[in-house]
Amino acid sequence: MAERIVRLNRFTRGWTAYFALTDTPSVFAELDEWLRRRLRQVRWKEWKRPRARARNLRALGIPVGQAHQWSYTRRGSWRVAGSAILQRALPNVYWLSQGLAGFSDPYRRFRDARRTAGCGPACPVVWEGPG
Repeated sequence: MAERIVRLNRFTRGWTAYFALTDTPSVFAELDEWLRRRLRQVRWKEWKRPRARARNLRALGIPVGQAHQWSYTRRGSWRVAGSAILQRALPNVYWLSQGLAGFSDPYRRFRDARRTAGCGPACPVVWEGPG
């Protein structure tokens, strides 16, 4: 997963730098949500067997009953990745601790780097001197 996150960060930084001129932060937030859901799906698939899923969910702080119930579900991995139980087990903070940059953070950095003093493009100021 660490190698996957390193490659994803490289891709998202490049992609975000290319589209940083757009003024659509909500699109980047939606891409972040999708990316984290996809990573949750990958993590769920890594835990192949129901026993491993239950063990890993319990290790992430999910109660035993809920961990057992969700680990033996017949729902698909994409649907489980969007469930509240997996979002609680693998929250956004978990992915930040793993080193995932996502889309929104690089977007904010690129946008802030291109901003001027806050008044738009630089304006010439004519100073007439004292009185």
